[in-house]
Amino acid sequence: MPIFQIKHLDHVVLRVQDLARSVEFYTKVLGCPVKKKNEKYAMIHLGAGGSMIDLVDVQGPLGATGGKAPEKEGHNLDHFCLRVDPFDETAILEHLQACGIAASKAVMRYGAEGDGLSIYCFDPDGNQIELKGPAM
Repeated sequence: MPIFQIKHLDHVVLRVQDLARSVEFYTKVLGCPVKKKNEKYAMIHLGAGGSMIDLVDVQGPLGATGGKAPEKEGHNLDHFCLRVDPFDETAILEHLQACGIAASKAVMRYGAEGDGLSIYCFDPDGNQIELKGPAM
């Protein structure tokens, strides 16, 4: 059994071909307010209730790492984030290692609750998962 419980989905990151068009859709059509702009990564963080939707320009530094732009046969999801509690970096890394899962050391990332530590790993199909701790 894991040594933490999932509290909620923190955020979803979508790679988009036209950042302005996507921001307009999510803000005007779905009512998601812009929470933060991250120019360094060509990323816009949008509020989605208690969670967030992050839009990343496929031509930007973060979006370009995902390969070609999303299409019907291509992948669009960069990663999804699960807010976990408690967040004990050492215990989580040891748990993942015991399960045969490679993971990164915790890094500071922005999420629905603010800046906090996150650990990244992959599921068996290669989908990236972020395990996020509380805001600091």
